[in-house]
Amino acid sequence: MSGLITRRGLLAGISALGAGAALSACGAKTGGDTSKAAGAKADTSGATVKVGLLNSLSGTMAISEVTVHNALLLAVKEINAAGGVLGKQLKPVSQDGASDWPTFAEKAQALITDSKVVATFGCWTSASRKAVKPVFERNKSLLFYPVQYEGLEQSPYIFYSGATTNQQIVPALDYLKKQGLTKLYLVGSDYVFPRTANKIIKTYAKANGMEVLGEDYAPLGSTEFATIVNKVRSAGADAVFNTLNGDSNVAFFKEYKSAGLTAKKLPVLSVSIAEEEVKSIGTQYLEGQLTAWNYYQTTPGAANEKFVAAYQAAYGKDKPTSDPMEAAYISVHLWKEMVEKAGSFDVEKVKAASDGIEFDAPEGKVTVDGATQHVHKTARIGKVTASGLIEEVWNSGGPIKPDPYLKGYDWAADL
Repeated sequence: MSGLITRRGLLAGISALGAGAALSACGAKTGGDTSKAAGAKADTSGATVKVGLLNSLSGTMAISEVTVHNALLLAVKEINAAGGVLGKQLKPVSQDGASDWPTFAEKAQALITDSKVVATFGCWTSASRKAVKPVFERNKSLLFYPVQYEGLEQSPYIFYSGATTNQQIVPALDYLKKQGLTKLYLVGSDYVFPRTANKIIKTYAKANGMEVLGEDYAPLGSTEFATIVNKVRSAGADAVFNTLNGDSNVAFFKEYKSAGLTAKKLPVLSVSIAEEEVKSIGTQYLEGQLTAWNYYQTTPGAANEKFVAAYQAAYGKDKPTSDPMEAAYISVHLWKEMVEKAGSFDVEKVKAASDGIEFDAPEGKVTVDGATQHVHKTARIGKVTASGLIEEVWNSGGPIKPDPYLKGYDWAADL
């Protein structure tokens, strides 16, 4: 998951996950009183219903998550202007996860128990998602998660509107292979997403005539990359597959350029750098480099033109849109369509109605797969331009069915 995460944040996340597992094993509470939570019901009695927005509005992740929060608010505003959901207006209730994973769990419980929301939209990092997952499952309340992630997960109370592995990482590898870039060097941040992604990459490479010539990890927030870049430069690789997150990318790409490495000499394909991160890192370090997503601000189509115009009208003409923002935006619209198909805000009825729900999204048509609660999405490879925007250079030709456990790939059988 992209975004800025400090070493302290990582340690807090690990601590939260370990504590959550221990508490769950002991039958104790996680993020709230279990007995109270068990009876928590969404309030749909009035002319308005509350929806939860759970994002880091402060702390190290705010630079990425505030934009997602803004995109969620835009979707709510659009839905209300069109008459609401089942005749009721939506009232957003924002909670600040504060870039701290235990806080995410506490705030999730507060949204469900105290605010009595009908659904919650948010989280960014896998650490925050895993921290709140037991809260939503225990309360049988819905979370819509908008960011690409490492796959190998499914929850009956989470809908994943960002990409899973076969909609981002696997197409990226297919693209590199077709370009003849078969000797890879893996560089990533030292936490669950990059390590799981690289395990998948190595398994793919072994089965597809590719080689992984090196693999290095840096602590989240690391700013020292001289050693890693020197190893990359001397390895003889054709391309670098980058799963670094947040401000580590600034240091990495500065060191990369300083070492004389360019997109022409040794391209880097990144899966956690979107338009917002390009702006922060600097186009002088990223021009020509590759990214893998499902949406870019430059994605053609009337739906995207409308989305970009509406977002910039609300938040500033210089504000870029990005894949996580778009995935958050569509998640609210998809939920609306599920509720209206179900004719009810009831969670189980909404889940039962989810399969086959379609939406004309800025990224193109998306369809909910009810079996996995993921979304069919088109894979896109892009190249960073001097303007700071990302121009598409390849796409999958249509939406890819989600396969979070890679069951449809023989080479992935042992993952």
